[in-house]
Amino acid sequence: MIDLDVAGLRERLRLRPAPATSVYGDDGAPEREAAGVTPAAVLVPVIDHPAAPSMLFTRRTLHLKAHSGQVSFPGGRAEPGDPSVEFTALREAQEEIGLAPERVEVIARLPEYFTRTGFRVTPVVGVVRPPLELVPDAREVDEVFEVPLAFLLDQTNHRRASRVIGGRTAHFYEIEHDGRIIWGATAGMIVNLYRMLE
Repeated sequence: MIDLDVAGLRERLRLRPAPATSVYGDDGAPEREAAGVTPAAVLVPVIDHPAAPSMLFTRRTLHLKAHSGQVSFPGGRAEPGDPSVEFTALREAQEEIGLAPERVEVIARLPEYFTRTGFRVTPVVGVVRPPLELVPDAREVDEVFEVPLAFLLDQTNHRRASRVIGGRTAHFYEIEHDGRIIWGATAGMIVNLYRMLE
């Protein structure tokens, strides 16, 4: 288990460059990279609680066409006028959960994560100063919740799983906490963060 406060997280990410490629729960990296043509970014929000840091997630509404009901980081596709992936991640977080960009200190990028749905996602790690004053967009977000960072960075909580999606068996990572299952791309990004800090 990696147990860090925010200062330790910031320092370790500063000293260790991101791996060139992401790890996935399967062996389909070349196929993913060939399909990943749409740029996107997500914010990986680490909440700087005095007792212990946590990570913030959203659960998408059930009526959305894509990834309905799934746990995710706030984020989305890049717009043509976005000057950087950091800007995209912060803009999307503000739109989805009302997180003001000035409350976020961007500290690192994780390796690009290629989804099977054709997105090339750059995860942007940002430290958020509490108290949180969030206003989730009810059209996109059913729930906002936090999970202790130490729990997420404990390798024993990173499980391999599979399910049939669109007629084919997909393999992925998943992390279960307090009855919620973080899986797919979001869990994969957490595993990549763990690899950077290991």
